[in-house]
Amino acid sequence: MIANAQTIAVDFDGTIVEHQYPKIGKEMLFAFETLKLLQKKGHRLILWTFRSGKYLDEAVEYCRENGIEFYAVNKSYPEEQFDESISRKIDCDLFIDDRNVGGFPGWGEIYRSLHPNGDEFEHILRNSDAHHNNAGKVISKLKALFGGG
Repeated sequence: MIANAQTIAVDFDGTIVEHQYPKIGKEMLFAFETLKLLQKKGHRLILWTFRSGKYLDEAVEYCRENGIEFYAVNKSYPEEQFDESISRKIDCDLFIDDRNVGGFPGWGEIYRSLHPNGDEFEHILRNSDAHHNNAGKVISKLKALFGGG
């Protein structure tokens, strides 16, 4: 794990996917590519969502199918057992959520705020295809970078 690695709580609806609750919406642009890179950089990701029961199970499985395994789901650490003596406030360094003040900035901006010096991911986001709204080519390049196709 890198020295500045953080524990990051990530919302699902409106953040990883578009709002369609209780259905699973369309993936937000660059969501899984960014989450994979954050994990690769050593960050510990927690899925922190309103979903529960079968809707939570569906969200976790959707993320798993897209290459993301969370450190914990709706808890601070995998072994945590909830009871009334435990605060529901999660123990993390930051939250990624569409309900932030100012709204959801997008996955590219989130990555840049955590890793301002950039790397290959940053260069892909800045290439001319991205500036011409040619998301298909950019996504293909990202999937090639991350081994997704």
